[in-house]
Amino acid sequence: MLFDLKSLVELCVLQLPLLYLIALGFSPHSNTLKIPVIDSPEKMSLAAVSRAVVKKVLAVEQQEGVGALVRRSIGSMNLRNLTPFLMLDHFHVKEGAGFPDHPHRGQATVTYMLEGTSNHEDSAGHKGTILTGGVQWMCAGKGIIHAEMPVHTKGQTDPRGLQLWVDLPKKYKMVDPSYQELAPEEIPTAYPRGEDGPVKIKVISGKSHGVESPVRPLGGCWFFHVIFMEDGSMFQEIPSSWTSFIYSWKGAVKIGDDPSAIPAFHTAVLSSSPEQTGVAISGVAGSELVVIAGEPLDQTVFQYGPFVMTNRQEIQDTLMDYQTGKNGFEKAHTWKSKIAHAQ
Repeated sequence: MLFDLKSLVELCVLQLPLLYLIALGFSPHSNTLKIPVIDSPEKMSLAAVSRAVVKKVLAVEQQEGVGALVRRSIGSMNLRNLTPFLMLDHFHVKEGAGFPDHPHRGQATVTYMLEGTSNHEDSAGHKGTILTGGVQWMCAGKGIIHAEMPVHTKGQTDPRGLQLWVDLPKKYKMVDPSYQELAPEEIPTAYPRGEDGPVKIKVISGKSHGVESPVRPLGGCWFFHVIFMEDGSMFQEIPSSWTSFIYSWKGAVKIGDDPSAIPAFHTAVLSSSPEQTGVAISGVAGSELVVIAGEPLDQTVFQYGPFVMTNRQEIQDTLMDYQTGKNGFEKAHTWKSKIAHAQ
């Protein structure tokens, strides 16, 4: 779209600094200014300042569960915790493998299927299947025992997905377990450059470019799946005080004005300063990543395997509850899932 330069400058000179006009395509030797398609002021502030990468961690593949392979970044020796995040696994489950009956207390687990499907069953009677592109947001609360068994279909690729563990605020650690589940078609999609643009964002939780997910986590947490259909760029707003990171598994992306690319299977922890309003991401066609942000918790993390509390005594109480079958673990010694014990 072309505008007469004189009228445009008369309209905007008091609002737009010269450097911003140059960034939009102004040339002092031209009498026109070409305006690219950008987000409206409601979606992207002119004062947008990107976060920067402060740490990169390669997610090295390792064994987990029964025969499953996971690439773990958060929760590894290189990135133990990143409040409120406890663990991020990119899992690949081969035939006969899975995650049979095991307990949880004190955290939420988010399972997002990238390929294939996964069955789920728990001690409270809940069961179901997470389809490709679907998500399950489970709040373990005071305690639950469940099994997660990916499904193998002849001729299809092995199931793959992401599982994120999010610490619960202390006041929510002993709530009753609950679920929020979205089928693939129920996850809203945002298009920062329009539906014909180079980028689309699946809004699993939180808000992006005027689109909001129906998922309401206990404690603030935003989760976005970003897909570059063509070479392009985008800006995602993030609350200034929140912890944030990206994890990339396809292609290569760049953050802010950093010229170095973040290759596949890397987690990049982002900076957090009051003036940084979000993160600018550019990527090549085919790149895929998640952008995840959460409100940091001012509490100590005491973790013993799948139990996450705030002090040693609470962990000891949790172990006693599990051993004696009470306070959320009433079926600890009697329940067995059907999906993990099928012949």
